Amino acid sequence: MADLKMLAIDLGASSGRGIVGSFDGEKLTLRENHRFSNDPVITNGRMYWDILRIFHEIKQSITKTVLDKDNVSSIGIDTWGVDYALLDRYGRMLANPTHYRDTRTEGIQEYVSSIVPAKELYAKCGIQAINFNTVYQLTADKRYEPETFERAERMLNIPDLLNYFLTGNMANEYTILSTGSFLDAAKRDYAFDLLDKLGIPRKLFGEIVQPGYTVGKLLPQVLSETGKTDANVITVASHDTASAVIAVPTQEEDFIYISSGTWSLMGTELKAPLINEQSQLLNLTNEGGAMGTIRFLKNIMGLWLIQESRRQWKREGNEYSFAQMEAWAKECKPMQCFINPDDASFSTPGNMPEKIREFCRRTGQHVPESVGEVVRCIYESLALKYRQTAESIEGLMGRKAKVIHVVGGGTKDRFLSQMTADACGIPVAAGPEEATAIGNLMMQAIAAGEVADLKQARQIVASSFELKHYTPSADRSLWDEAYGRFCAIN
Repeated sequence: MADLKMLAIDLGASSGRGIVGSFDGEKLTLRENHRFSNDPVITNGRMYWDILRIFHEIKQSITKTVLDKDNVSSIGIDTWGVDYALLDRYGRMLANPTHYRDTRTEGIQEYVSSIVPAKELYAKCGIQAINFNTVYQLTADKRYEPETFERAERMLNIPDLLNYFLTGNMANEYTILSTGSFLDAAKRDYAFDLLDKLGIPRKLFGEIVQPGYTVGKLLPQVLSETGKTDANVITVASHDTASAVIAVPTQEEDFIYISSGTWSLMGTELKAPLINEQSQLLNLTNEGGAMGTIRFLKNIMGLWLIQESRRQWKREGNEYSFAQMEAWAKECKPMQCFINPDDASFSTPGNMPEKIREFCRRTGQHVPESVGEVVRCIYESLALKYRQTAESIEGLMGRKAKVIHVVGGGTKDRFLSQMTADACGIPVAAGPEEATAIGNLMMQAIAAGEVADLKQARQIVASSFELKHYTPSADRSLWDEAYGRFCAIN
């Protein structure tokens, strides 16, 4: 097919966009047709996603494809993981989806572990223990809001919910389900034995479909708002990281990637889950990928640390650009102090610079005061966390990575990319920036029969988008010494 056109709806934790992809059989080109902020809403002590506004913005993107006469053949939606909506027997939402950073799951891991021991849960599901995993959220809903929970007939993760809004058809896509810690990683099906123990009813879960499944056409009432289009809604690898990994521009089977954005998802791609005592000790996760793959990775608190710090400075009346913050960080003395990016104190909104200072006080380190010192502390800590994670993955895999592929919005941060190469002692290839949308579009092209498999998709990505390369510094001594101090506080 000449000039296949598709629409990727790429929803991140802070913004969303519609991107029209054009594929001529050899190269993929992108055009952003709509962008919007994705702002959580806090009301009556609960943090929600503004899902109806998100749906409105998706329709605006579709409308623009009609007005621009793009004639897209398909639409795919990817989002962050773990969150969901509960629907009643009429197919109506019982409440807006709760944000994963909401506090209702505080302490819920201990409660779940009293019923299903953490070792048993990991052995079956292979998912990193984080208190906002879907299994914990569902348990919290059942425990604290039993009347609402009892009315629920179906659970849909966010991309599946939005597909349902568009088409009227419900489907549960594999990669997004796999983030929740209630799938049997080996069987790639629901771990109903565990769900039964927690009292979470089986009726909530529909048949699992794979990336590339056709959900359906747009509903007549949706078309009345968007204008006429014959596009099919397709399940892509609807967890955003699963889409991003499709776009890693490599032909190597053994590679390490960092999908860099609000979160840093660092891992490799496997053909089967890797679940053992060591992987549990290192808190590594086995999530579903496209075309039968497993994403073996670690969730690291990524550029959220910078984003939330910037929000605090803005609240104080100082609106700094990312370029300014990076410039001030470069001027500061290196390796003065470090944080554990995954410390629980950093996971919720608030005064991030003060939380970082408090961590440094508590661990007996230099306390960063200026904007530049705080930013430098974050960057260096992330780079050292990447080294620690890379060594964990390499140790389990029994081989050394030749290159680290950084994809996603974080590739714009050249300072952090160079630090990553220096800290890890491994070359870094950064790009493409729009990896999630690209992977979304490549999955649509695979579903259309225009691309054969992941290998060909990655060849197309490599030939379509420019990469930036970073070489480790020759003198490793400063980073090696810093790594020792970093590990001592982590």
